[in-house]
Amino acid sequence: MSSKAGRKKASSSSSSSSVHEQLQQLRSLTNSAAVNKTSIIVDASRYIEELKDKVDKMNQETATSSQASTSSQNPLPMVTVETLEKGFLINVFLQKNCPGLLVSILETFEELGLDVLEARVSCEESFKLEAIGGENEGNVECIDAQMVKQAVMQAIRKWGENSHQE
Repeated sequence: MSSKAGRKKASSSSSSSSVHEQLQQLRSLTNSAAVNKTSIIVDASRYIEELKDKVDKMNQETATSSQASTSSQNPLPMVTVETLEKGFLINVFLQKNCPGLLVSILETFEELGLDVLEARVSCEESFKLEAIGGENEGNVECIDAQMVKQAVMQAIRKWGENSHQE
């Protein structure tokens, strides 16, 4: 019997030292200053919660950045407006086809009092517009290149809002 008791005690002692080693490893991993078993376990559970929070935050950031990259696949339009002797050279470029956008931009020109003197448009895979707009003779309001650019950008924004609702 004494040999059985001795083996049981050795087994218990080895099991106890194994648990102690595991607690020390856990304490080390969690940077815990705790000494007793309960405190080490409490610190470890807090540490696990912090890790879960970090993972959640990283998942949210990943989702946000993937949404940003999706929207960067449809980048903002490129709009340039140069002042000419009697009017403006207007260039608009979007990397995607935009049905109905040309109409919106032409309506904006009309609202500004610009007559389209010449225009080249491509709407197949991307949207490209190069137009020369001259001020209406009856238009007393003086407009500059920045006003034209802002109006075209606003027309594109409104078109985008309307096309997303459909």
